[in-house]
Amino acid sequence: MFVDIFQRVLNQIAYYIPGGYNIRPGLHRLRGAHIGKKVWISKYVYIDELHPNAVTIGDNSNIGLRTSIFTHFYWGPKRTLEHAGKVHIEENVFIGPHCVILPNVRIGKGSVIQAGTVVSRNVPQGILLGPPKPEPIARVTIPLTHEHLYKEFINGLRPFRNIS
Repeated sequence: MFVDIFQRVLNQIAYYIPGGYNIRPGLHRLRGAHIGKKVWISKYVYIDELHPNAVTIGDNSNIGLRTSIFTHFYWGPKRTLEHAGKVHIEENVFIGPHCVILPNVRIGKGSVIQAGTVVSRNVPQGILLGPPKPEPIARVTIPLTHEHLYKEFINGLRPFRNIS
């Protein structure tokens, strides 16, 4: 009981407090999430409240503003567990703002998830995924991280189809 309350308090503090490279990742590590080095977690990011230990975020990844990462869903008046699974975000991944990551998802190394995307299936390594229908748009050859300029990332994209 105390552990559950402690988890929820840490989650709420991490949701609002400044410190995207150090304080927020540190609080989520205390909660049990597996978070690598040089990870940026923006404000208002929700990482599963009950099962943070089912979340892994690889080195040098960025989680955008108001993103939600779920590892479970409880449904109905009896609160039965309908769906549960791990979320694994590999290294050098960029997740834009307002994304939703659902249970049983692995996002491959160097992939970029565009703002507002709901990720309900695995994303291969080095893929740009985004709306209107979440589908691969381009191959990512230069990760969108603080170690590269945005222009380098754009120049490194290899589109799968013509984008209008």
